[in-house]
Amino acid sequence: MKLKLLGSDPTMNLAMLAEQCLAMAKAARAAANTLATVRTERKNAWLRAAADRLQMQSGDILAANARDVSAAPGFGLNAAAIDRLALTPSRVAAAAEGLRQIAALPDPVGEVREGGTRPNGLQVLKVGVPLGVIFFLYESRPNVTVDAAGLAVKSGNAVILRGGKESLHSNAAIHAILSSELAAQGLPREAVQLVGTTDRDAVGQFLRMNEYIDLAIPRGGESLIRRVAAEATMPVLKHYLGNCHVYVDRAADPDMAERIVINAKTHRVGVCNAAESLLVHAGIANQFVKRIVEALREKKVEVRGCAETRSFVPDVKAASEDDYAAEYLDLVISMKIVKDLDSAIAHINKYGSKHTDAIVTNDLAASRKFVAEVDSAAVMVNASTRFNDGFELGLGAEIGISTDKFHARGPCGLRELTTYKYVVTGDGHVRN
Repeated sequence: MKLKLLGSDPTMNLAMLAEQCLAMAKAARAAANTLATVRTERKNAWLRAAADRLQMQSGDILAANARDVSAAPGFGLNAAAIDRLALTPSRVAAAAEGLRQIAALPDPVGEVREGGTRPNGLQVLKVGVPLGVIFFLYESRPNVTVDAAGLAVKSGNAVILRGGKESLHSNAAIHAILSSELAAQGLPREAVQLVGTTDRDAVGQFLRMNEYIDLAIPRGGESLIRRVAAEATMPVLKHYLGNCHVYVDRAADPDMAERIVINAKTHRVGVCNAAESLLVHAGIANQFVKRIVEALREKKVEVRGCAETRSFVPDVKAASEDDYAAEYLDLVISMKIVKDLDSAIAHINKYGSKHTDAIVTNDLAASRKFVAEVDSAAVMVNASTRFNDGFELGLGAEIGISTDKFHARGPCGLRELTTYKYVVTGDGHVRN
């Protein structure tokens, strides 16, 4: 069944919209049933072929992306959001390389995760299986289209992609390539479908289809994620905010600390693993506060600090309670001087979003305490928060970063898009 993408015709009534959404969901379920039994070699062949085509047709992708970028100010996107939206030859190449890395990873489908033989002779195996159908909603970043499709297919899942209106042309250009290569490799086109309408009612339609969709993954602003969490009739994998901290301990090397803070804050400001809050131990404040404020200002970062911070640099803007909890996604950072490690941990667990938090220290005991007591999906020791990323952590790519504790936490790659079943084999066994 070849599905027509949902149109952007404003005259489309709700019944027509519901009918097309249902058709997409049913087709995704059929595709997922097929993918569940496809051999690893065929999935890898598609990943490598799609990666090659993305690079060969990067000109088409960049042209489509240029249309989106030129329209971005009209959607109210700021500079950081436009940076998330924009593609470059290197970003397209990185997305293609992500597919190749996924191809090189072990297939979690069919993987025996635990197993053995019971005293009565029964063989009990815990075997990886796909989740089924994933409804993936995301904003701005069109390279995520590539990541999500690659991870879904390799893990045996069908995926319905719903990008934001600001990236409509980019996503369509990328999807056309991925879909064409699915057909060329003898895999169902409906394994990767793109919702072509920007109508918000389409989202609500899919979120009610738990008969066909097994998991919803929203990746974007807090309002989008809260809407999905409130309306979904299937499980949701999510994080609401990325208020990530860097804590500079008394035993930190100042040069190392400066490098990590600047990278964590300014490498890419509009992403969820960028640092939004800086904590400094009072014991190192005298030598570090002025230095780091100057370094941040050289990068055009506005610092909003506590009273102690302002005693060292009086023209720093005063931080409010809201600042300590904020995800700025911009060239702004909150800063607080804390009296000790316990105070830093308490601050992070109060104001943080359980996403990514880092400590800079040469004190092994301090680092171990930080790792044990900070309740976040990823904890970094002497490393930038920017490393909480599927590509950087060896997952090939990620479909999102979860701050939930069920069923997955942190960057979600192949294994996080599978579950398991028990396979029990006997020889005429009956229970006494």
